[in-house]
Amino acid sequence: MDKFVLNLIHRPEMVPEYAEKVTGHGKTEDIGRKALLTESLDIFKTQQEAAHKNGLKTTIQMTYASLFNDEAVALAKEHHEKYGDEIALSLLGLPCKEFREKYNTKDFCIWMFSMEDKKEIVNDVFEKFHERFDFYPESTGSYYMDAELTNYIKGKYPMVKCAVATCWEEGPKAYHTCNNSWYTLFDGGPWAPWIPSKQNTHAPAANEAEDSGIVAIPHLSRDLIACYDGNGSNFGTHPQNVLRGMIYDSKTWEYPYLYNLIDQYRSLEKYNNGYAYNMMFVGPGWMNKMGRWEAPYELLLKSYEDGCAYYGKLKKEGKLTDMTMSEFADYYREKKHYTEPECALWRDILYGSDKQVFWYCDPYMRACVNMDQGGAIVDLRPYAAKLKWEVGIGTKHVQDASYPFLIQEKYRAGYFTHYAGEGTVRSAKVCYNGEEVDLCLCRTKAHFSEEKDASGKVTARVLTLDPVDIEFEGLTVKLQTKEYFEEGTGRIRIERNILEMSDPSAKVEINEYMVACYGTTEYPEDMTGITLTCGNETINYEYKCREASVAGAKEVSALVPPIETKVSLSTEDGSAEGYIREGYAFSPMFTLGYKKTMADKEVFSTWLNLEKAN
Repeated sequence: MDKFVLNLIHRPEMVPEYAEKVTGHGKTEDIGRKALLTESLDIFKTQQEAAHKNGLKTTIQMTYASLFNDEAVALAKEHHEKYGDEIALSLLGLPCKEFREKYNTKDFCIWMFSMEDKKEIVNDVFEKFHERFDFYPESTGSYYMDAELTNYIKGKYPMVKCAVATCWEEGPKAYHTCNNSWYTLFDGGPWAPWIPSKQNTHAPAANEAEDSGIVAIPHLSRDLIACYDGNGSNFGTHPQNVLRGMIYDSKTWEYPYLYNLIDQYRSLEKYNNGYAYNMMFVGPGWMNKMGRWEAPYELLLKSYEDGCAYYGKLKKEGKLTDMTMSEFADYYREKKHYTEPECALWRDILYGSDKQVFWYCDPYMRACVNMDQGGAIVDLRPYAAKLKWEVGIGTKHVQDASYPFLIQEKYRAGYFTHYAGEGTVRSAKVCYNGEEVDLCLCRTKAHFSEEKDASGKVTARVLTLDPVDIEFEGLTVKLQTKEYFEEGTGRIRIERNILEMSDPSAKVEINEYMVACYGTTEYPEDMTGITLTCGNETINYEYKCREASVAGAKEVSALVPPIETKVSLSTEDGSAEGYIREGYAFSPMFTLGYKKTMADKEVFSTWLNLEKAN
């Protein structure tokens, strides 16, 4: 293994998001309350001690509030000199007496402010940092940093090279489990470090011209199944996420899931050229002396100390390298090239199922393949569009910073629907004598490999699925699927191979299809303006349930202007029939597909293609 890298990030958040209501219980709000500030600093000291006694260095992200506290500033300087901790700057932790008096607001999410206010706040915070430390930070971050904010920071403070820039799947799922009160909506981004494009933070840069100038890291490393299926805030490598998810033994106070989750992140080096990454990003609000998430302070403290001890053990065994954020940014730029994807073949380690998914992310797309649904694509974000999506007060998206999807099984039903219509999914159906079986019903497992050209350069990441047996009346078909994620192209090639038929003379029909739409939440968007094309046939979307087909069509496509995306299926097989289908009001989707008659031992390949629509 090359490296398993850890970023351990602490912030002396003098007025933690959660803490004022607890320390000041029954009293009028006072974010300058001495007890609150003292306890917050004590917790920060405890967290730092837990890291240092295990031989781990940290990145200390100073908050705006902490910059007014002499003891917090002195501690940061001391730990930088003694332990090699990086002194960085967080755009979290804005609320304090000084901030409230100047900006006259209780807003604290930097990306939700107007652009004018974002600039003023950045200038204030960075200059205050410089006043206290006599240098500017090389790292910063928030729960989310929109592209306009990042571009401004990089232009004004070019020494910044690394930032915490998004929370993986911190969208409607998390919002609903916070009683519809946590307005941080940014689904659709990477789960591992990336170089954001200047146009959109979530979409990785494809080349130097698109490079925003920073390396972005996620806010926490999440469970790539449990977080996607449920609330991500319960399933992360931050120990107190695990406590919030109640994933521990209440009698022994042990949490093997935490260590299994860290270990599964370690295993991702198998899919990413010998490199794996993990992070913990912690503020003091989690370790309140009055307890949190139904857990007493003693358990909160134990979980954090145990988490640091496990990382320290891995470091002592030579299995982990701890880096500060700026060190990691330099390492990442040496290690990765722009079009190199991030891959994760992930298995369930929480619920005891056999579920397995594959995540793929590069500058053109983010995709999720679900092996419990026969290798269907169940989440697809068209990064190829590099969609400009301004966020904050004064824009069309005050809170919703999510990158739009074309396919999303949680918000658009996927294969399994309640009553009528279709959900979004990319799959295939096998048909014989009037019977039809969707591969979404055929559970399987996947194996990862890489395809290389003559020079040894990796050209595609390949998922080879275990064959499935499809039983019809009078015929059994053994079919295997392979999926090729072609680097630097925005294309996925899907290959169906009929390995065996109980009647070698029989013929079946393969129906390759993609049901899609667009959006960022569960609620439907206006589909008018979408154009479906199949050969010389065109349908302008009007919810009329129309369809068209063309024999030998080389491409079937949809132009989706609201997200500046062209999505298409294509094939080089001239014997296939392409088709398009318009949805209706109760099922506001569109369908692209190919049908082909296949015999024993035949192979049918189609491509899913994503492009920016000008």
